[in-house]
Amino acid sequence: MTDGEWSVIESVTEYETGWYTGGYDLVEQPDGSTKRYYWAELPPAVVIVAVVDGEVLLVEQFRPAIRETHLELPAGIVESGESFSTAGARELREETGFEPDSTALLQEFWTCTGVLRHRRGVVFAEGLTPADRDLDGNEFLTPRPVPVADALDVARRQPANDATIEGLLLAREEGLL
Repeated sequence: MTDGEWSVIESVTEYETGWYTGGYDLVEQPDGSTKRYYWAELPPAVVIVAVVDGEVLLVEQFRPAIRETHLELPAGIVESGESFSTAGARELREETGFEPDSTALLQEFWTCTGVLRHRRGVVFAEGLTPADRDLDGNEFLTPRPVPVADALDVARRQPANDATIEGLLLAREEGLL
């Protein structure tokens, strides 16, 4: 057996919340010993980097899990049958009130691989025109545009979060910011 081929002896779902599923896999490690590796499985999510009039659109919202208010990129769950780009356009309109002419997937990747089964896509949106916002019942957020030149510095201020920093760095690396 190689490190890439660990045998799963059993996979157990211990709970389902409607938001995520949690459980463990009992695996045989390369040395023959066994260990439970716990995981939480979440649906795919999209993070949107959108620029309008020289500003990056961020949203300010309270995050109950960590009890802090964040300034972050718009984001949301990818619905069944949606691509990351389609979900990005929808979430951007719902959360900020801007409809993009085009979206492009910058990167798709696994996140927090030590404990999560969760895919994330970062989408760049451009050609924005005003539209009606359509917040979900649990969304209490305020759009906060910041100048492109300041966006990464703003994102790195505490409380900082991974998705916003990752999204801005990917867009900058692609020459979009």
